[in-house]
Amino acid sequence: MMISFKDDIEGRQPVKGGEKLYPNCDASVWTRSCEKEILQPIHGKITGSIPKWIRGSLLRNGPGNLKFGSSTFEHLFDSSALLHRFAIQDGTVTYQCRFIETNVFNKNRAAQRIVVTEFGTRAVPDPCQSIFTRVASIFHPGESGSDNAMITVYPFGDQMFAFAETPVMFRFDVESLATEERVNLFDRIGIVHHSSHPHIMPDGRVFNLGLCVTGMGPKYSILEFPVGEKQWEKPKIVATQPTRWKLHPGYMHTFGITENFFVLVEQPLSVSVRNMLVAHVKNEPMIASFKWFEDHNTHIYLLDRETGSLKHTFHTDAFFFLHVINSFEKHDHLVLDICCYNDPKMLDCMYIESLKQMQSNPDYAKMFRGRPLRFALPLNTSRIPSQGLLNKVFRRSDQKGAKENLVTLQTTQAKAYFKENNMIFCVPELLCDLGCETPRINYEKNSRKEYRYFYAISSDVDAKNPGTIIKVDVINKIRITWCEENCYPSEPVFVEAPNATSEDDGVILASLVWGQGDENHVGLIVLCAKTFKELGRSEFFTPSPVPKCLHGWFASKK
Repeated sequence: MMISFKDDIEGRQPVKGGEKLYPNCDASVWTRSCEKEILQPIHGKITGSIPKWIRGSLLRNGPGNLKFGSSTFEHLFDSSALLHRFAIQDGTVTYQCRFIETNVFNKNRAAQRIVVTEFGTRAVPDPCQSIFTRVASIFHPGESGSDNAMITVYPFGDQMFAFAETPVMFRFDVESLATEERVNLFDRIGIVHHSSHPHIMPDGRVFNLGLCVTGMGPKYSILEFPVGEKQWEKPKIVATQPTRWKLHPGYMHTFGITENFFVLVEQPLSVSVRNMLVAHVKNEPMIASFKWFEDHNTHIYLLDRETGSLKHTFHTDAFFFLHVINSFEKHDHLVLDICCYNDPKMLDCMYIESLKQMQSNPDYAKMFRGRPLRFALPLNTSRIPSQGLLNKVFRRSDQKGAKENLVTLQTTQAKAYFKENNMIFCVPELLCDLGCETPRINYEKNSRKEYRYFYAISSDVDAKNPGTIIKVDVINKIRITWCEENCYPSEPVFVEAPNATSEDDGVILASLVWGQGDENHVGLIVLCAKTFKELGRSEFFTPSPVPKCLHGWFASKK
């Protein structure tokens, strides 16, 4: 059985007379719109001391603008992409922000209305675009719909790109944040989707997970961007896996990687190809194409990195996820840590109207309830018996009321069992009884390796302080936190100290915004990664509101 996440809000009655269900949570930090870009860096007020060895730019990406003229976006994921830059040097910090010059942003700005249908927003139909034009545009992904790129930031070689889950990426200048190049990966390698979180290898190669459509149906595809000049122009497919349902490919925001395997987690949230095509023709939002197969398991596929072939398949109860924390191999097991939800209702929580009405919704916190879980996948499957013997084993074990746990790692309580048809079913271990999102690790040293710590922000909107940064010790199952009243940090980014002697020897960088009307206020905090004590911060007061951001990258400066 999958771990059932605790929920202490069930049974609450609807609020009366303006009372707030979640008095310490201000959702308006998400629903703001930046009305004025900051093109020239501004200096902030320093409190404490920012270590002088930190040199570089904390680059952030996320929702920036929810309105054009009198029309507004209906879902947070539709908001126009806004880049933020905190430039750190010699103990000082500057801040600037700038919109990504996507095609959809330029079209909306010129028309002063929403002219392209987004993930959760239906645009006003273009009278110049016939239904035949929309049908024809299906065959050119990245050009036929939105190219909004408001999720993340990653380096490809010495260049920085912003992107979301369309096949389009935008190269931008790290210092000015100016958009410099638009790259459509469909034109280069034929993918129609790629994940928001690629993996960067020590040698500079970049791997990402995409989806391509073939004559045999859709396939999950691992893309390799080899080292070299303009590596983003030369991707190749190095592994593929057919989707479980031919007309319902699974939705994947991230994937895992170890020394020997690519790790694909096919949750039962799918995109209906039929509904997507109908929605495109009818100019309906993409979210209408999502389908949740609640009665079906989640599948975990391990693809061999050398051959690209499928080596193992594991099953577990249905769950929804966005982010893999880390994955690694140890003693004939693959350990996979993921931030999991019981179902995808949290996507509904991100509708703008839902955000605005959260304080009167007694189910809101329950819909957003998630926890970090550990799966231990046994790799030595040579002990799988024949089907006849397996049936006897199951009859005998059912009589005893127990089955053999295939997980032999002493460091985890995660389990795995044989089930019918030689299927291996996995039961995860709870890593921390707090809602953790946008997890980060000491990526350069511990990606694909056994690790001890990850860092995240709270996803429990009914917590005493929802604006909390969390450090989790996955070995001792303990956590420490940092928070401040009315302050909302974003994804914590670990930066290793010079000559580091331990995994957590460094600092945590996080951008800050404030709630309760303090919307023209942004900051950067520096925490000691070992103790979570604040070392220093820089605060800025801006000419227009600053919304909360999603993901980013620290680009170090030598």
